[in-house]
Amino acid sequence: MERLDKVLANLGYGTRKEVKALVKSGAVEVNGALVKDSGMNIDPEKNQIKVHGEEIKYRKYIYLIMNKPEGVVSATFDNYDETVIDLLDPEYQVFNPFPVGRLDKDTVGLLLITNDGELNHKLISPKWHVDKIYYAEIDKVVNERDIKAFESGIVLDDDYKCMPGKLQIIEADGNGSKVYVTIQEGKFHQVKRMFEALDKKVVYLKRVKFGDIDLDEALEEGEYRELTEEELNKLKDAQCNNWKDNMNKVWIKYELFQAH
Repeated sequence: MERLDKVLANLGYGTRKEVKALVKSGAVEVNGALVKDSGMNIDPEKNQIKVHGEEIKYRKYIYLIMNKPEGVVSATFDNYDETVIDLLDPEYQVFNPFPVGRLDKDTVGLLLITNDGELNHKLISPKWHVDKIYYAEIDKVVNERDIKAFESGIVLDDDYKCMPGKLQIIEADGNGSKVYVTIQEGKFHQVKRMFEALDKKVVYLKRVKFGDIDLDEALEEGEYRELTEEELNKLKDAQCNNWKDNMNKVWIKYELFQAH
């Protein structure tokens, strides 16, 4: 159960004070009856709520996919730069959403935005093994030795050893290289620092896939849309499948331990 004023405020009908005035004016109905008490408890998923005669569709969480543009920071607030949340319409901002993980200021591409904290944690935690795939342009030739370095786990400048990653060469010549990078972590400037450890520099970086969700190429940079039900199910199914894989690995290790 939740307070009526909280539900309406979260849906963008104003501050608690404004919602209180709205309810007192007789503009709100619950289950067909006019209400005057904005503090009454309701079940927003079961009770019918109307404002000015129009039924409202309550939802607790929002799930958005954005094609993040360059120059915008992946944060909810910043004193100096525009944030990805600033790009959202007020109807989404009222849910107090946040980016799932982060993309560097000059990195573009797929960014998920939600207010579902549990989903966010499972998508960005390395232990859930959710792949993030990036398209990158590198200033030098990338070779088989670099591929093996990624597979082994690259050691960054702070001596942190990355989890094994995948490096796929699209093309490489004297002018540089185009590659796909797959990682399951999200350390600060990680992809750039991985290549710096190989004495190479990332000159362009774009995330093209998160789990089983591909970047919607129909979205211009800075545009976004809600995830489809199918896409959302893919994200949640990926969590479940990764959890099962992890438990299977734990069980295999346990059986091997018991055998010895």
